[in-house]
Amino acid sequence: MREDPEGALDPVDVLLAARLAELRGERGWSLEELARRSGVSRSTLSRAERGEISPTASLLGRLCAEYGRTMSQLLSEVEAEPAQLVRADAQTVWKDTASGFVRRSVSPPQPGLRAEVVEGTLRAGADVSYERPPVPGMEQHIWVLEGSVEFTVGREQHTLYAGDCLRMRLWGPTRFRCPGPEPVRYAVVVVQS
Repeated sequence: MREDPEGALDPVDVLLAARLAELRGERGWSLEELARRSGVSRSTLSRAERGEISPTASLLGRLCAEYGRTMSQLLSEVEAEPAQLVRADAQTVWKDTASGFVRRSVSPPQPGLRAEVVEGTLRAGADVSYERPPVPGMEQHIWVLEGSVEFTVGREQHTLYAGDCLRMRLWGPTRFRCPGPEPVRYAVVVVQS
């Protein structure tokens, strides 16, 4: 679990750990069952649910796929009810220090609305992969704001530069890689069916 310089635990990680345990409990799954379904070890799942580790983007991606949620939906479940206006300083930022991925929930999911906007930043050399989308057929638009990113969907790789936008429906594995030398900053618009 991440701590700030004064030693306090990251409040989002604390709430996220509790929510992950709740989701498994709601389905009546044991840790062994979730491990079998997700391909994540029982010990890693247990440590994530107890808040002993901060889950990586890849781990959250696997769990979201099992629970039928986007990462934004999962993170919104540990936040207060979203407002119509989301000021920059109030947007939830989640960091995966292991992979170099920073995720800002610019426009979080809200009941009755079908789209959400996420800003992603990857440091040079960072590489984040997802085995499958949380919701098969989910529509995404990736718009590069600064830098470049190699985005692989299935077996097809696209190199996107500042201003480029790639739109697709996701059915299989995806991968974001920042070739550098500069970091990449991009927006992802997720549209639920």
